[in-house]
Amino acid sequence: MNATLRRAPASGLPALRALTLLVAASFAAPLWPGAQALAQPAPSPAQEAFDKVNRLILEEYGGLSTVDRAALGREYQARLDAVCAPTPLNCPVEKAYPVIEAQLTALGDEHSFFQTPEDFQDFLASATGGNRLQFGVKLTRLDGENRVVLEVVPQSAAEEAGLKRGDLLRTLEGRPYTYAALQQARRDGRQIRLGVERAGQSLTLTLQSRESSTRDLPRLSFAGAANNVAVLRIPTFLSGGGIAQRVHDLVGEARAGGATGLIVDLRGNPGGSLAECDSAVSAFVPSFARVARGAQGESRTVVSRGTRLENGRNAGGVRSPQLWTGPLAVLVDRGSASCSEFFAFEIQHAGRGPVIGETTAGVGNTATRVFPVGEDAALQLTILNYAKPGGTLYPDRVKPDQPREQTEEDVRLLTRGQDTLLAAGVQALVTAPPLTLDPQTAR
Repeated sequence: MNATLRRAPASGLPALRALTLLVAASFAAPLWPGAQALAQPAPSPAQEAFDKVNRLILEEYGGLSTVDRAALGREYQARLDAVCAPTPLNCPVEKAYPVIEAQLTALGDEHSFFQTPEDFQDFLASATGGNRLQFGVKLTRLDGENRVVLEVVPQSAAEEAGLKRGDLLRTLEGRPYTYAALQQARRDGRQIRLGVERAGQSLTLTLQSRESSTRDLPRLSFAGAANNVAVLRIPTFLSGGGIAQRVHDLVGEARAGGATGLIVDLRGNPGGSLAECDSAVSAFVPSFARVARGAQGESRTVVSRGTRLENGRNAGGVRSPQLWTGPLAVLVDRGSASCSEFFAFEIQHAGRGPVIGETTAGVGNTATRVFPVGEDAALQLTILNYAKPGGTLYPDRVKPDQPREQTEEDVRLLTRGQDTLLAAGVQALVTAPPLTLDPQTAR
């Protein structure tokens, strides 16, 4: 089962949501008293959307909420009836959206929520690696504004403009920089002049947003005093596929490049496909298993050497799987969510290496699915919760083995070229245990 983007904190790019892109088939007959009353003639667009959401909540929900979902549906049907009272036969679909949003809040599952048409289009672009109007830069806050470059997406407008990680945005068109002005320039697609401070030096760059791919695959760099520590950056698990394959390929490159240790950087990774995540983890953990529990019962997943088995059946894998056996560390922060939390937990559970950083976002024990609703909107609904085969529940948050809170001072140091958490990861490799048995070569 794949996982989807869930709600994540807003940052320099539009907020992502976290776990699967599975498009559900339409559902037929109405469920609720208000729908039955409107059965002839046909229900209004608002009622149809509401009926579909409630059918999904009743039949597909697999989360941990204990709310009486049938009673919840009746309560919010009455609210919809009141909203649509002036035009009950042709109540527009948009009238149902606030009612549905309030109902999902009352469900008490922070991973289940409604996506407006605009939200859903952003989600689809990220999930499929499609195009959208963007700069291709991720920012973090300093002095009250999103003004420090945290990441530059390869082959993006920001990379072509020359922006780099750690750049401090000072001015925009000669005026003091504001994030709101930057976002307006992105939406307008107009060229702007950015005043940037880089390691104490001032420079001016020209930037213009453009329609470009949201695909953001893992990448490899090297760090450490001897430049022999491989840093595998995985920015997302939701880029239209190919992430796990890329992870295995880069592990092979790290080994060929003579790396003596490897750091997996999951900071700010909002999640994505659990299938991609699982196969990626298997480049570091020889094998692991979990049980998924949902409305349709239980299923068992076993992952080994890049291949996933769902209830004993092959569910896909990677070509030329790799297994990193050297020292390993994983970096996480409060923006690490969903299946990036699964990744960190599997490393931690296997004792494969220390997880370093902040306690993660808190969506690491369930999977969600996105169902289209009404006119281009969608419902993200928790459909599964997870446990180890022995019954131990997955934690909603991963607590690092080496906690290191990231403060504004750490951001300020980044503008001077110092990545404090990465430095902690390099130091942790000194005592991180290697994997002593490679089952592929032990046969």
